[in-house]
Amino acid sequence: MCGPIAFVLPIPKGDKFKSILGTALYHAGRILSYSLIGLLFGLLGRGLYLAGFQQRLSILIGVVMILIILIPTRILNKFHFTRPLYLVIGKVKTKLGLYLNKSSFKSLFLIGFFNGFLPCGLVYMALLGAISTGELLDGAIYMTVFGLGTVPLMTAAVFLGNFLKVSVRNKIQKAIPIFVLIIGLLFILRGLGLGIPYVSPTDNQLLISNNPNSCVTE
Repeated sequence: MCGPIAFVLPIPKGDKFKSILGTALYHAGRILSYSLIGLLFGLLGRGLYLAGFQQRLSILIGVVMILIILIPTRILNKFHFTRPLYLVIGKVKTKLGLYLNKSSFKSLFLIGFFNGFLPCGLVYMALLGAISTGELLDGAIYMTVFGLGTVPLMTAAVFLGNFLKVSVRNKIQKAIPIFVLIIGLLFILRGLGLGIPYVSPTDNQLLISNNPNSCVTE
């Protein structure tokens, strides 16, 4: 969803400084919207974390990621998971269409902002990760880092999109599911609590203690 929009951004082509600034504002808008969404999903994860579902949640998210990749899209579409969001998405697309016809720095920022709310497979995967953080602020930071990670490729799409060969675009599309599968496996590994530092912490390391004395090292 982001690629086609990046190809038609109303970036000032004649002025290098304005082109860079306009692209930066577009990215800033996207990252802001990702961060706001991350806050909400981090809050959701916080509730599940407090309920003691942190380990199970991590495994579940990993399994969901892998299933989304392995199950054919035509089968997933039968369940209409995003139907409740269609009305909101329609309004977002209307706003995007309005600002895509305007050439200004404000428009570029708002295009990026609304772009961040459009459905995208990788964003869905990132949101699952934001839930697993179990913290409101961590969820926002997770999505901010995700947004920053997309900057190089999206910048290339803005400036080189029309020059990239179809074969190159296809290779990028094929690499995305592999990336998601790897992330899904890492989430499952994390949830198994194998005691591997930073990768698969034990259950006790993820428990929230209400006793302040438990945080003091004797």
